[in-house]
Amino acid sequence: MTEFTHLDASGAARMVDVTAKTPTVRAATASAFVACAPATVAALRDGAVPKGDVLAVARIAGIAAAKKTPELLPLAHVIGVHGASVDLEIVDDGVAITATVRTADRTGVEMEALTSASVAALAVIDMVKGRDRGAHIAHVRLERKEGGRSGTWTRDA
Repeated sequence: MTEFTHLDASGAARMVDVTAKTPTVRAATASAFVACAPATVAALRDGAVPKGDVLAVARIAGIAAAKKTPELLPLAHVIGVHGASVDLEIVDDGVAITATVRTADRTGVEMEALTSASVAALAVIDMVKGRDRGAHIAHVRLERKEGGRSGTWTRDA
């Protein structure tokens, strides 16, 4: 990509005008990982985290975040989030998160998927921070996007 679409001719930030684009079905999947201490992983598996159901809270936080993305990112378009799912899995060294967002709109949902995964990860941290100060987000990244002018893209392993 040789031009920055969010800059005008003078270099000032602008919101891209998508008015003339035709709505199409689009989807994006992002992942995040929260690394936790072994004792925290055990508490998550046993349902023994004092604040309650960590995965349920993180799932709802991630779905809500997808719908709030334009409030957080000033150049993101307000689009219809027509589907959002957040899957969380407790693994040996933490919590793996996968967020998928779908729409039928004029622009993609990559930022909504990334925001969803990020906020779900933050919710996990918030729920376990009292017992695991070292818990941290190890990564947040786009895994796949579908639809739009550029078609399908999938992260290489």
